[in-house]
Amino acid sequence: MNRALLALALLTSTYVLMLASLDPWDVALGVLVSAGVLVVFGRFLFGGVPGSIPGLGRRLLAVPPFVWAVLRDITVGTWRVAAVVLGIRPLTHPGIVVIPIGDRTEAGVVVGAFAATLAPGEYLVDIDWENRRMLMHVLDAGDPDDVRDRFADFYERYQRRLVP
Repeated sequence: MNRALLALALLTSTYVLMLASLDPWDVALGVLVSAGVLVVFGRFLFGGVPGSIPGLGRRLLAVPPFVWAVLRDITVGTWRVAAVVLGIRPLTHPGIVVIPIGDRTEAGVVVGAFAATLAPGEYLVDIDWENRRMLMHVLDAGDPDDVRDRFADFYERYQRRLVP
């Protein structure tokens, strides 16, 4: 599938979701607005001529497990933060953990950091591109190797097939 067609579909879907309407006229107007955005900003968005996305079918199959894993992390993080806020669990070892980037692409680093930051109790502090590492603040940094293993496992199991 061409990047431009995928972008058109995603922009139109966003437009329709914002309107909360599936009226054919709204969808048609969404297609026109999306096409206009792609015509005006296409060169900027695609860095020239939009081409095909390598392995699109395989990547689309990786979306549901990735979304499920992110939602699971959000749920677990919410419970952990709630337990600390309610005084059920003490806050003993908050801190910053160095996470190696490894062979991830720039997009892979951004997606991974964004997915981790969605979960309460974890957020990206900095990305050190020269030393290929991320600094993540976590609610429980008592065992940094466990945190690094958890990030590596998430990448290998859920993210690598979607955005390496």
